[in-house]
Amino acid sequence: MNNIMCACGHENPEGTVLCGNCGRALTIEAKNQKLADMRYEGSARRSQTYNKTIIDKIWNFFSSVKIGISLIILILVAAAIGTILPQVLYVPATGSADIAAYYERVYGTFGTIYNKLGLSDLYGSWWFQTLIGMLGISLIVASLDRVIPLYKSLKKQRTTRHESFMKRQRLFAHGDNILGDETLTKSEEKLIELRYKVKREDGALLAEKGRFARWGPYVNHVGLIIFLFAVMLRALPGFYVDETMWLREGETRAIPEAPGYYLESKEFILETYDKDQTKEVFGDAIDRVGTIASNYQTDVVLFKNPEGSLPGETDNLEEVKKGSIQVNKPLKFEGFAVYQMDFRLDELRTMHFNLVNKSSGESLGDLSVDLVDPKTKYDLGNGTTVELRGYYPDFSGFENGEPQTKSPVPNNPAFLVEMTTPETPEGETSFVAIKQTVEPLGDNEYKLEFQNVDTRDISGLTIRKDKTLWILALGGLIFMIGVAQGSYFNHRRIWILESKDGHLFVAAHTNKNWFGVKKELDQVTEVAQLPQYIDQQDIEAQELKKDGEKSS
Repeated sequence: MNNIMCACGHENPEGTVLCGNCGRALTIEAKNQKLADMRYEGSARRSQTYNKTIIDKIWNFFSSVKIGISLIILILVAAAIGTILPQVLYVPATGSADIAAYYERVYGTFGTIYNKLGLSDLYGSWWFQTLIGMLGISLIVASLDRVIPLYKSLKKQRTTRHESFMKRQRLFAHGDNILGDETLTKSEEKLIELRYKVKREDGALLAEKGRFARWGPYVNHVGLIIFLFAVMLRALPGFYVDETMWLREGETRAIPEAPGYYLESKEFILETYDKDQTKEVFGDAIDRVGTIASNYQTDVVLFKNPEGSLPGETDNLEEVKKGSIQVNKPLKFEGFAVYQMDFRLDELRTMHFNLVNKSSGESLGDLSVDLVDPKTKYDLGNGTTVELRGYYPDFSGFENGEPQTKSPVPNNPAFLVEMTTPETPEGETSFVAIKQTVEPLGDNEYKLEFQNVDTRDISGLTIRKDKTLWILALGGLIFMIGVAQGSYFNHRRIWILESKDGHLFVAAHTNKNWFGVKKELDQVTEVAQLPQYIDQQDIEAQELKKDGEKSS
């Protein structure tokens, strides 16, 4: 590296704008500027110094503010696109094949492309997590690239500064030293009263306060990095769970993402408001929609596999607890919370049929078909059997002569059956649906006559677990501290220098709120009879205005 030698004899690292010892401008650009660049005085950013190795180039890439903003825009655009179609969490499917089929069936080619690109599971997709990771790296690198030189420059500030440094400050004054040796003493006393930290050295004074305000943006970055880290943790198994399950009355199912735990629904209870008792409050609403639920809950039993049992084994489940799941009153266990979110009433469970002779009305027996797990063959005795050749839980019609089903849920069950009786040993084929019977091979002697149906209610439950919540809260808290630190406080510095010819140089700088530092400098000027300062930025603006008027 080629160090830059200042006229004062101090060696500065390459990329330094102002001398770290005296404050002289070191570059041509800095010398041509009327006001000094005070961001990293006396220090150089690594990204502006090193550019030789691949590590330097990677560092410089991620330290760029343009790259950081571009990553934020990409993440926002991706999040916006992810709202066009429902995420997989809200898709009524049970497996990856069902999910892909759902997007293709409902949304066509666009839905297929949308799902294959990972937009259907946006926040869990590898490329979205990569963007989040790159943004986190950008925040870390950009912060280190700036906070280290800032720390160095503020830590090693010199009390005595060169006259050229003083002249390049926005607030600057030059004049006679009226009080002589008393000037610095009275200035120091007043500045201490104004809560400045004051240093004096060989006819020079430096007063400073509010340095911690300069760290506000970097505290923001720390909060954001912690927040993004928590977001990435959510993609790891065990840190974040947000799953849904539909549990039918009398059914025992494994709880998603909670290995070894099972939930049995004993009963679903729906309570509604009585119109007569709540006429003043809910009367109009009941007239409009029919019924309003006052409470719906699922009475459940939580089971767990005993230690040493094989995964998925349900023969020796141990009861953990019993409870009722209501809205906003979840069942909690091992960091999980099971919420009551939805319900469906009267799902078909069992259909009852009677096999009868069409001409005589004689019955050969009854059979009951479990719509969740139907048998393939039903023996009615005396050589009479009914065999299910096809089961279509959600019959949607025929396509090319073949029965079709929309879903595995028994919303509109239909059956292709073969009936064998002593009179028809070769069997008769019939297609049976609700209020519909088709005999594809000709008229039959026997038919399955619908008797009645058993129903049951279904509970829509949501299983949630979030180990990252406290990390997100911590990141948000630190971010807000940084916002307050950088927004409501400011870093102020005042320099006073006695020249060898008996004159005074006064300069002041702040990162924001120039009105405040001017007000305090006025108080010091009055007490110590300092020369009246000028705001060089206002003068420069006036000169530019005059030049513009002349050219016009």
